[in-house]
Amino acid sequence: MWDALWTNAKVATLRGGRYSALAAGAVAAEGGRIAWVGAAGDLPGKPDALAREVHDLGGRWVTPGLIDCHTHLVYAGTRAHEFELRLQGASYAELARAGGGIVATVAATRDASEAVLLDASSRRLARLLDEGVTAIEIKSGYGLRTDAETKQLRVARRLAEAAPVTVRTTFLGAHAVPPEYKGRVDEYVTLVCDEMLPAVAQAGLADAVDAFCEGIAFSPEQTARVFERAGALGLPVKLHADQLSDLGGAALAARFGALSADHLEYTSAAGVRAMAAAGTVAVLLPGAFYFLRETKLPPVQALRDQRVPIAVATDCNPGSSPLTSILLALNLACTLFRLTPEEALAGVTCHAARALGMAETHGTIEVGKACDLAVWDVGEPAELAYAMGANPCVGVVKGGVMRTPQRR
Repeated sequence: MWDALWTNAKVATLRGGRYSALAAGAVAAEGGRIAWVGAAGDLPGKPDALAREVHDLGGRWVTPGLIDCHTHLVYAGTRAHEFELRLQGASYAELARAGGGIVATVAATRDASEAVLLDASSRRLARLLDEGVTAIEIKSGYGLRTDAETKQLRVARRLAEAAPVTVRTTFLGAHAVPPEYKGRVDEYVTLVCDEMLPAVAQAGLADAVDAFCEGIAFSPEQTARVFERAGALGLPVKLHADQLSDLGGAALAARFGALSADHLEYTSAAGVRAMAAAGTVAVLLPGAFYFLRETKLPPVQALRDQRVPIAVATDCNPGSSPLTSILLALNLACTLFRLTPEEALAGVTCHAARALGMAETHGTIEVGKACDLAVWDVGEPAELAYAMGANPCVGVVKGGVMRTPQRR
């Protein structure tokens, strides 16, 4: 017998990035993985004789569990004051150069204990889980020294131990230049490459390595140094690319075979072509675009034309996207970037899985993949991106075990 069976459901498998809907479908789980999926009428027997637990979903929609593939979830403090300053005309870059921005969060995060970080991060994570998220990427980057970076990554690992979620951790030591290295950027990059990265790799704390390639952060040459060291340590890379200017970040990411290039507002046609050739996923972050009141749109049509997979994520962070709603991210991706609801949903399922190197095990409803599902009380999948502030998630399945979301 199967461990569990969900029947009387409309199933959006998201195979090939499409709804691929089964109007009257069923999904079975065994050992935490999907053991069977298809039309309920094709089940090889009566449901009660096939599974130890049978769940009649009453015609509700089922999708793969959602994946938030770009977050900075573990941090301390807020940057609400900077929000006020931006409303008065200050730019994100100006605040960063004046000692605010990322380094302000660094000070708060360095001072916070693991227990404080775990508590704050757990509350943020809970809101995402209640919207159907079953896997999440969490970056470091608010420590900027070895002990503080590893502290963030340990907290991220602990979140996966305490909650029903798969966590992928990303080392982002090259996020900003800490105050103690002001004017000595190359020396800081040496610290990242020679001390931080080996320590993180030896401790097994990171699944990937990221960097912020931007005029206010690190040059393409400095980023390449970090990526070369990551490759030597056997860690895949991803990149904050072309958010505020075009430094060729997308092409740089592609040159190193990056899992993803993220933001991409200023990416050129050449950068898009390079991503397509390398198989690098484009991760769009509409929360940051909205919150910073940006006007330069990412090249969505060029990405479509070149068949670059497009993922969507919250970019949850205290300075540019304090967003803990993956469903609102879907809405913003559609309204601001003109993605279709189907593209947006693919962006938080199959393409998000690919952006994390998890495509073989997550992101679609197929036999053999992890049985991570979300159950929705909607008439059609487009409603997931349609209603701002709504949460129609009525069930989440993680590893074949179903729970009811809490309303927070």
